[in-house]
Amino acid sequence: MIDVKPLRYFVTLAETRHFGRAAARLNLSQPPLSRQLAALEASLGVTLIERSPRSVTLTAAGERFYADAKAILSAIEQAARNAQAAAHGDTGTLAIGFTMCAAYSVVPSYARTFGSAYPEVALNLREVVSNDLAAQVLAGQIDAAIMFPGAPNRSLAMRTIVSEPLCVALSRTHPRARARQLKIAQLAGEPFVLASEEVAPTLRATILEHCRSGGFEPDIRFEVQLQQTVLSLVDEGVGVALVPASMRKAQLAGVVFRPLADAPTIEQVLVWSPVNRNPCLERFLELA
Repeated sequence: MIDVKPLRYFVTLAETRHFGRAAARLNLSQPPLSRQLAALEASLGVTLIERSPRSVTLTAAGERFYADAKAILSAIEQAARNAQAAAHGDTGTLAIGFTMCAAYSVVPSYARTFGSAYPEVALNLREVVSNDLAAQVLAGQIDAAIMFPGAPNRSLAMRTIVSEPLCVALSRTHPRARARQLKIAQLAGEPFVLASEEVAPTLRATILEHCRSGGFEPDIRFEVQLQQTVLSLVDEGVGVALVPASMRKAQLAGVVFRPLADAPTIEQVLVWSPVNRNPCLERFLELA
């Protein structure tokens, strides 16, 4: 295998066409440079340069070798830059899982900001049912997750990134759809659409507790997995729902969102494994 150093020597000589100038550029004396290039020719079995007292001329083989050697050196330099970028998280792959609520809150802005700061990183965004997210982080299937808080896990790190109030989602034809604001007691007796406990236990517990603070137990007619499904059922007029305020961005034609007096807040957290050494994750955590 050819040593890279003789390639650099040869390319410098080909560009200066003079042993003295090439040696000066390389911080060498002429004899070592001449010996290196003679050894290179011997290893290739071809004559690369024609020597004269005042200048150097490349042979046909030398011209070809000069073009190839220059491309090789350029590729090596690019490989070094690529390795350094990967080590610093400037390039690579990052997988982020998230719930549907996060798709309407922070995911779009995170994608825009991170994509702008690190355009060479392939950002893989995966919408996942929330009860699977922590397990996927632990299994290394994704690098981080944006989700509702769950039971504490000592193997995972967690940071709150969103705190927003709940609001009321009603069918546009609902008698209370024109109210500017609703109190939770006004929803007593209404059929409710909720996310299942398995999928979003924290969100569900917050909703149930707030209903009880209003003096009633909610009449849960439908339990579903996705917030989009919750809104689709509200759109059909089969029930009302309490949803994070960011779900207003869903903009279903038949659904209106009304502020809830004394609304409880619901958090979304960023979860990752401290043992994950993906440098792209470090860059994402800095931005998040």
